[in-house]
Amino acid sequence: MIIRAFQPIPLACIAMALSACATAQLHTNAQLNDAGQRCGLRLGELIQDDSEKRLLLMIRQSPTPDQRVCVIRWARENHLKPVFIQMDFPQS
Repeated sequence: MIIRAFQPIPLACIAMALSACATAQLHTNAQLNDAGQRCGLRLGELIQDDSEKRLLLMIRQSPTPDQRVCVIRWARENHLKPVFIQMDFPQS
């Protein structure tokens, strides 16, 4: 009779395997606006497109380095890839 010893899998390995499989979700406008405001952005400057859920778009004329870092951190926490779009808005 052959008895195989059970090898417990370390908890860290399980956590890493599960985090690698995490899929991006489409966040609500309220979630995006809340994250944007915490990063010092105005409403609507942080968006996510239905067709490409993995991308987090920040549209701002001249973002500060702190704003960019904040958006990058939030994107990573939510399994998203940050994309920065700098636009020159017309003066009114």
